[in-house]
Amino acid sequence: MNCLILNMQQNPVSGKKANSFSGIHIDPIQFRVAGMNDDKCKLTAYNRRDFYKISLITKGCSTLLYANRDIEISRPALVFTNPLIPYSWDAKEEDMVYDGHFCVFSEDFLHTGARMESLQDSTLFKADGNPVYLLDEEQLKYLKSIFERMQTEMDGDYVYKYELIRNYVNVIIHEAVKMQPAVAYFNPTNAASRITNLFLTLLEKQFPVDSPQDPLKLKKAGDYAERLSVHVNHLNAAIQEVTGKSTTTIINEAIIAEAKSLLLHTDWSVAEIAFSLGFEYASYFNNFFKKHTGYTPMKIRNNSLPV
Repeated sequence: MNCLILNMQQNPVSGKKANSFSGIHIDPIQFRVAGMNDDKCKLTAYNRRDFYKISLITKGCSTLLYANRDIEISRPALVFTNPLIPYSWDAKEEDMVYDGHFCVFSEDFLHTGARMESLQDSTLFKADGNPVYLLDEEQLKYLKSIFERMQTEMDGDYVYKYELIRNYVNVIIHEAVKMQPAVAYFNPTNAASRITNLFLTLLEKQFPVDSPQDPLKLKKAGDYAERLSVHVNHLNAAIQEVTGKSTTTIINEAIIAEAKSLLLHTDWSVAEIAFSLGFEYASYFNNFFKKHTGYTPMKIRNNSLPV
């Protein structure tokens, strides 16, 4: 089955993780490139939270469900996706043939090459930006040649191949900046349900916390609203309508659940857990935890109380 559809067809509306890869081996340099129908597209350890993706669609028609928009792709296109923006793909037809190339990379991969602008601030990767660029025949031929060169370099042993590949990625980004983005998108019906599912998908992607040195990036309702490019009041209203709970309540419940897991299953100090969950001081975390559970973190850690 085509790699693009196999790994991206799950829709956030279903409650399942969208676009959960399970087979790309990521090199220490944090970059990978493959054809959508290549044998190497057999996905193994790919943490989607950490990697940006550029896809070159050369064949097939589909719909990209990106943030709160549906974008129709009916011809060759260049697509940019952000690890913190929920997205998935819907195939036009089950038996349609798809083809193309894609690469995944971390923000550090490009920053190593002295690119200072945050990719999250780039219009190519923002929720309210334009992730899809439709291509003419000449643009398609040129971009396809770049992806093929990156694949060739990845398979080679040139000592500076990652510097060369990094330059190729930057060329692709600059080519997109020069293009006019596709604007054939529409806001779906049942907006409250779509926004709620996007929020819940984005919330789920914050966990589990992997390291005390990698704290939560999104901690408040306003953080999620900004990432989803909606007003915080609109987000709160949608969440309340669909779940019957406030946005803050749902975020706090997720943080408390993760805090209990870290207290019971890691040897991190309470201060490290507090920092990893977005609290500047352990005392703030202790007060937050006791307010929502009635107990101190150490009571849970010592297994003196049920969780």
